[in-house]
Amino acid sequence: MGAAAPRPGHALAGIGFLVAATACFAVLDTAVKVVGAVVSVLLALWFRYAFHAVVVTAVMLPIRGRSLVRTEHPRYQALRGVLLLSVSLMSFVAVQYMPVGEFTAIVMVTPLAVTLLAALFLRERVTVLRWLLVAGGFAGALLVVRPGGGFLGWAALIPLALVFIYAWFQILTAKMARTEDPMTMHFYTGWVGTLVASLVLPLVWQAVPDARTLALLCLIGLMGTVGHFLLILAFQRAPASAIAPFLYTQIGFAMFCGWVVYDHVPGTLELTGMGLIVLCGATASWLTAREKRLPVEPPEA
Repeated sequence: MGAAAPRPGHALAGIGFLVAATACFAVLDTAVKVVGAVVSVLLALWFRYAFHAVVVTAVMLPIRGRSLVRTEHPRYQALRGVLLLSVSLMSFVAVQYMPVGEFTAIVMVTPLAVTLLAALFLRERVTVLRWLLVAGGFAGALLVVRPGGGFLGWAALIPLALVFIYAWFQILTAKMARTEDPMTMHFYTGWVGTLVASLVLPLVWQAVPDARTLALLCLIGLMGTVGHFLLILAFQRAPASAIAPFLYTQIGFAMFCGWVVYDHVPGTLELTGMGLIVLCGATASWLTAREKRLPVEPPEA
């Protein structure tokens, strides 16, 4: 993920940081689902990015100084921020209509979508094994969605569309990571998202009804910010190929959160689809990271 080379002997620490990051993102998605029943998801979206921007600036600007804001590609920084904001908006909406575990599993098809887009638009060579993994992962997503089964309905189209937007975000991140500092990208992600979300904030502004809702909004911002910091630490301490398969622990955390908060357990078909996504996606992510072609990051809202 970052420009710094992984430090030898820290693979276990990298795995630990990555697993902790996926737990943060699962808690974030669950908190979004809970708070979305009380306030507008656009308000929650603004709060998530504003918290991110303020905390990153307050912590990192005194340490990095002007180097934190120095970038060779301001337009790409803006585009990357808008892409991630779009992903966040779609995910905030999607979790209002579907269980967090199933949503996370579908979004975990992203590394396979990256392979597909890289082959179609970037003319990258894709082996037969990779095509089989892509087919298997999307078959797993269909088992979770169950078209025509009446389980998720139209809401399932949101994470499927999100997958391809997030895949473009990953590809752009790969290109930028060659010259940009990861903390600088982290800084611009927060501020671009905050500024764009602020444009619509007056249209959806509402008073936070109680202390519980305020605490949940703070939790959303905290989990998103801390999760990204943990990602940076993980990729600084271990090779991506060593930690890529552990990205899929996020599905387990999301299912656990869904069980604790909503007493929801996926059915047999959904669990089968999730297993297929994990098998194909983890293998593809490991291959991608090992070949150092494109970045591998867990989805976050």
